[in-house]
Amino acid sequence: MEDHPPPAPPPPQPSLPWRIGSALLMGFVGINSRIFMNVANSTEVYGLERFLRTLDRRKDPERRTRGLITVSNHICVMDDPFIWGVLPFSYQLNPNNHRWALAAHDICFTNKVFSTLFSLGQTLPTHRIGHSPLGGLFQPTMTEAVRLMSHPPFTTPYASPTSAPPVDKSLSSPDITDPFSSPNHTYTYSTNGIDTFPAPSAYDTRQYSWIHVFPEGRVHQHPQKMMRYFKWGIARLILEPDECPDIIPMWLEGNDQIMHEAREWPRFVPRINKRCGVWFGDNVGGDGSVIFNELRRQWRELVAEDEKKEGRGFAMGVLSDGLKYGKEAVALREECTRQIRKAVLAVRRKRGLADEDPKQGLVETWRQEGGKKEGKMEDGSWVGRT
Repeated sequence: MEDHPPPAPPPPQPSLPWRIGSALLMGFVGINSRIFMNVANSTEVYGLERFLRTLDRRKDPERRTRGLITVSNHICVMDDPFIWGVLPFSYQLNPNNHRWALAAHDICFTNKVFSTLFSLGQTLPTHRIGHSPLGGLFQPTMTEAVRLMSHPPFTTPYASPTSAPPVDKSLSSPDITDPFSSPNHTYTYSTNGIDTFPAPSAYDTRQYSWIHVFPEGRVHQHPQKMMRYFKWGIARLILEPDECPDIIPMWLEGNDQIMHEAREWPRFVPRINKRCGVWFGDNVGGDGSVIFNELRRQWRELVAEDEKKEGRGFAMGVLSDGLKYGKEAVALREECTRQIRKAVLAVRRKRGLADEDPKQGLVETWRQEGGKKEGKMEDGSWVGRT
């Protein structure tokens, strides 16, 4: 059998053409979102200066000491990128200090053109459990997201050039790699064992990244501005990284009027002359968070116990069955998610809205929808694909 040399260590950042393409795409989308939200519509922003100070402290990737999570309600299929139009122009052209997001595999990564655009736009292909048996909080993209919130290098962090699945070069395939990287510096991962996508966590400049999450998992437009229950995937991004991330809750309003789920033809055209609002809350994570650091301490104890039982250590973002489905692990993720939803509700309360019924945060409440996943619900809310 032919021996392959060990893969070369990754360069500190992706290839120059890839970085230029990402900066141009994100700058173009961000600048146009800013124009659309402030010229075609009016947008009030609260707490932006505090948030920009957070981004300023993270400008140099080498000096970052933890990741950043922003988390909000989800009221419009175009919330992302619209909400980042509140950032000044100078913040739109630096992908190293801009958000990563989770995007639907079956919508945004259906062919090579879409995969390239959404990858340059810093989104990760995510299977939705309502549309694919590959979905859920233990899919490979969640492992990649956990690693983006951490510091490389990782044990078995990505497919090396000699172990990666072959890339389907047809335009109808979603498979992509950085075409400007040398063969020895091509680092990828697969969401299903067949497809191929770049693994951004391999690069030092992506350490302790910023990820924005919509934990409701779908668009939810409620007449009383109430939220659905939060899914547990966000708990993995808080419990598992090597440092407790900064966590900034947000509250969004008005975007639902730009792209309401009940809109008629032309559905694809965003509406204008709407009033929108973006509220940035205080940082509830980092070293100063008593709640999340205690949950992380309990998580590390569970990991240590399971590693001792298994007789081996686990790579970053890789979990044993006990850490996936064990009673204590499930309880920690549930409590972590509850605390995150509570933080978003605190921003909602500061905005001036009355407290919602506590039952809104329970998955049992939303099971009353039955099998209906989209459209108008019995409570008058509208639910759509994200």
